[in-house]
Amino acid sequence: MKFPLLLPYALKITPTDVVRHFLNILSSVVNERNCIVPVYCFMPDHQHMILTGTTGDSNILETMAGYKQKTGYWFSKNSPEISWQKDFFDHIIRKETDLQKQVFYILENPVRKGLVSSWEEYPAKGSIGCNLEDVLNGNF
Repeated sequence: MKFPLLLPYALKITPTDVVRHFLNILSSVVNERNCIVPVYCFMPDHQHMILTGTTGDSNILETMAGYKQKTGYWFSKNSPEISWQKDFFDHIIRKETDLQKQVFYILENPVRKGLVSSWEEYPAKGSIGCNLEDVLNGNF
């Protein structure tokens, strides 16, 4: 059974090269720990993602800790004035309909903030380990 976690963070990470670097870290960490990210969205001052384990021994909390550790190290070397908040917000998604609702909430975030007129226009969003279109169509 899947128990995705919704995880927003406070940070400043919108430059394309930083997002690309953080995506490489996230991809590595989720692959190492048998997880996928059905949706992520990097905002100017925070990040949203949903993490899902793919096997019985997947550990979402260890995955998040690994991601925060590696990106936190990057912050300490490249932007020491920025750091992760101590904890994160989590939400267990138990129903497929709730998952789709949360995915659209994440994708609509740039629209609500006035950054784009449609979520499709926003470049710093996507998925890792699955196809975002499949997630949006309920084929996840």
